[in-house]
Amino acid sequence: MHTQPDVPWCNTTCVLICYADSVIDADRTSIPLLQELLDGPLRGLSSIVHVLPFWRSSSDGGFAISSHEELEPRFGDWDDLEALSRGRLLMADLVLNHVSASHPWVHQCLEDAEPGRSCILQARPDPCWSQVVRPRSSPLISPLGGRKQVWTTFGPDQVDLNWREPEVLRHFARLMQRLFHHGVGWLRLDAVGYVWKEPFTSCIHQPQAHAIVEVLRLLQEDQAPGGAVVTETNVPEEENLSYLRSGREAHLAYNFPLPPLLLEACQSERCDLLNRWLAGWPDLPKRTNLLNFSASHDGVGLRPLEGLMDQPRLHHLLAGCEQRGGLISHRRLSDGSEAPYEINISWWSAMADSGRDPGRWQQERFLLSQRFKLALPGVPAFYLPALLAAPNDTSRFHASGHRRDLNRPQFNARALELQLQDPGQAASSNIAQLQFAMEQRAKLPALNPDSPMRVLSGERSDLVILERGLGAARLWAIHNFSATRQSLVLASLWGASSPPEWIDHLNPAGAVKAERQLELEPFGVYWISSR
Repeated sequence: MHTQPDVPWCNTTCVLICYADSVIDADRTSIPLLQELLDGPLRGLSSIVHVLPFWRSSSDGGFAISSHEELEPRFGDWDDLEALSRGRLLMADLVLNHVSASHPWVHQCLEDAEPGRSCILQARPDPCWSQVVRPRSSPLISPLGGRKQVWTTFGPDQVDLNWREPEVLRHFARLMQRLFHHGVGWLRLDAVGYVWKEPFTSCIHQPQAHAIVEVLRLLQEDQAPGGAVVTETNVPEEENLSYLRSGREAHLAYNFPLPPLLLEACQSERCDLLNRWLAGWPDLPKRTNLLNFSASHDGVGLRPLEGLMDQPRLHHLLAGCEQRGGLISHRRLSDGSEAPYEINISWWSAMADSGRDPGRWQQERFLLSQRFKLALPGVPAFYLPALLAAPNDTSRFHASGHRRDLNRPQFNARALELQLQDPGQAASSNIAQLQFAMEQRAKLPALNPDSPMRVLSGERSDLVILERGLGAARLWAIHNFSATRQSLVLASLWGASSPPEWIDHLNPAGAVKAERQLELEPFGVYWISSR
């Protein structure tokens, strides 16, 4: 079995999350259009491109997969996917928990034919399932064709798989080989915590689910060395980190507490909760780390806030997002009641001001939130619609009725080309400034994903100050979460009354300075180190 001595990330590693049809044109398939965008205006911004599910599907933004054999025709074909991988690595989803109700296995199950009869998880309502943790408010068990009942964790069009059947693992092992052959190196294990069901348990994070992740990592490292397995578990923090703790399962886990804490800090201009959470940053095994994201194709998960934010602060966050055009989705609890599960809002709209002028400090807040990720240990990730300053897509939501569609816009190829050619547009400005930040990050050893971090801002509510690296290679990342200008005495960082000459690496001028204090602009971000 092949082993990997080194981690599959470095200072230049960054993930871009996007749909295969993020860019559309009536006369062309969409993957080549996405490739033109990545090779053109977005060049240098990311080294890994996470293309969200690109197979034939029936619903849920591609996550109800109808066939693992062919791509959605309007996206392109396997050759287009392989062409997209040239000059970058691709990340693809393994949707392990379920398939679409239109998948061949489901039809076979209805006809009592194999392998579908064994691979689809059939079940009946029973008190033994009363403890099941749900991410939705839809029924757990759904009728199938009037003759059978099947398990549907995520809704009636997403039918759960029976992982007790060996053919399910063999199927995904074959699928992994095909993905690796066409340029995929990183795998996102979608909702992996739900794959194993055991009576009289919560049916989440079962030992067998962890074992499946370990097996998939072994297969990945053998067939695609240099890649990574990434777990996606939108749950409280310790549950999420459980897929990293052994050092044998995921390489990376989505850092789910980050988006809601960062969003709340940007809106409230109070970063005390963020500072407190950062001070408890986890000590993880070698060759594991966190994927740091803010916006994504899903909503802003709220379960990761359990134990991190009190109810009054949470209520204020929900109200603030609704004021900015967002919606709140709920999940059903075991007692039949419902609780907020995620905020559905575009990250750009979430950065708007709550006053009379929504655009006041909007871009400054946005860039603060994106640069913040670049200063943390771990691998950063951007979401394409957020970079392109896409507001809530209310027309798409009203057409579909799906709340997540508020944050799943599509961009007309020609209109986007014109927008990105105009430096006065927020989208082109966002991209240019974050490309520059990525260029600087690549040169700074202190910002290596595995470099140590120390939080210097304690219980402060206005600033987050992070020290990265060791010795002479140290760097200080300073973030002003307030709308007021502030001064920071640099002796508080260096521990000396006369700070040495220093440079701010996010200042395009790159001038060396020797001032004793740093003047902080509203929502400003500064990466400084001694000369």
